[in-house]
Amino acid sequence: MSQRGSVSGDATFWGPDFAALAEQDPQIADVVVGELDRLRGGLQLIASENFTSPAVLAALGSTLSNKYAEGYPGRRYYGGCQQVDRAEEIGIARAEELFAVDGPDGRVAVHANLQPHSGASANLAAYAALVQPGDPVLAMSLPHGGHLTHGAKVSFSGRWFTPVAYTVRRDTELIDFDEVRDLALQHRPKMIIAGATAYPRLIDFARFREIADEVGAWLMVDAAHFIGLVAGHAIPSPVPYADVVTFTTHKVLRGPRGGMIICRPELAARIDKAVFPFSQGGPLMHAVAAKAVALGECLRPEFRDYAAAVVANSKALADGLAAEGMRPVSGGTDTHLALLDLQELDVTGAAAESRCDAARITLNKNAIPYDPAPPMTASGIRVGAAAVTTQGMSESDMKDVAALISRAVRDADGSEAGDLAAAVSALVARHPAYPRPAGG
Repeated sequence: MSQRGSVSGDATFWGPDFAALAEQDPQIADVVVGELDRLRGGLQLIASENFTSPAVLAALGSTLSNKYAEGYPGRRYYGGCQQVDRAEEIGIARAEELFAVDGPDGRVAVHANLQPHSGASANLAAYAALVQPGDPVLAMSLPHGGHLTHGAKVSFSGRWFTPVAYTVRRDTELIDFDEVRDLALQHRPKMIIAGATAYPRLIDFARFREIADEVGAWLMVDAAHFIGLVAGHAIPSPVPYADVVTFTTHKVLRGPRGGMIICRPELAARIDKAVFPFSQGGPLMHAVAAKAVALGECLRPEFRDYAAAVVANSKALADGLAAEGMRPVSGGTDTHLALLDLQELDVTGAAAESRCDAARITLNKNAIPYDPAPPMTASGIRVGAAAVTTQGMSESDMKDVAALISRAVRDADGSEAGDLAAAVSALVARHPAYPRPAGG
């Protein structure tokens, strides 16, 4: 370990020392460098990924990683938590400021819990707080854009609860609210989940609230994919309508990998107990501190500019891919992601993903609504604009990105892979991820 510079007075701090890692474990050091080279050398279009700031990475690689802190600030089961308490309190205050909204009756306050290790952990806690095993839960079908934790048989949500799935319409590929209401009236779910992992359009939270109230159900919004756009005021907030909002912190929000929950203040005790001690032990205090750093970044005016640019880039990329013969599911996007149907090109999603990977374009195969292909083959791809926007790319760059994707998807024999990789490298060199320091 190496000592770092002064923070205040005589205080010093200890941080990541790559030289020590390289000396002690050159194999893992090589992995770290290899991943940095991968990020710098290619297009990162996975909709659920982004680049954290160096400040977030610094908090993650800090001595806070050493501290056990079961419980909550001021109510820990271990001593020595004064500093990590401060980190969590700062993060909670920032989250509650960021996600409180103005409603017709004044400011709508929220309670925040930063401790979930992941989005799935946050969802498990929401289930534990609001429903009982065996209860019916109404959520979006996985093949139509939902998440594993929304009722898939391989997940706790499908094994411990009674899942009821709503879908999108065949004609519009938008949520079928007539079906949602009919299913709610038929099955009387104890909880309704709004939110998805591959749905490119805005969600009508008010409509979900009306249906939930009609059948006496809790409304949970899984905002993992779009919460950063909410934080940046680029899309409407679910907070005025939801009882509980769960999300990850590492997508458009641009924080560390992890989860969070915000809820109505009257549900605070239930949510906190569902996280700890019901479903987790000690929180990851380095991750909690890193979440606080990211939330602080979200409160700055420039984050609103970023969120608006993500949506603009996403729309431009979807339009560019449509012009290249790839049909955007639902006709386009309102968010950070787009879902493209490749059936007219007679290319599977799996083949497209592999061909793009060879060209240094990272994206993922994805099922489309009413997909005739199995999930691991899929008929579509999903692309996201969060990471390339962080790099500083603009709408004009998205036309180039769309053309590169199109060429890669059509490159059946791999003959263009080398030229495409070179073109991708030239594009990202103009907008580098984690730029090298001057003289570095």
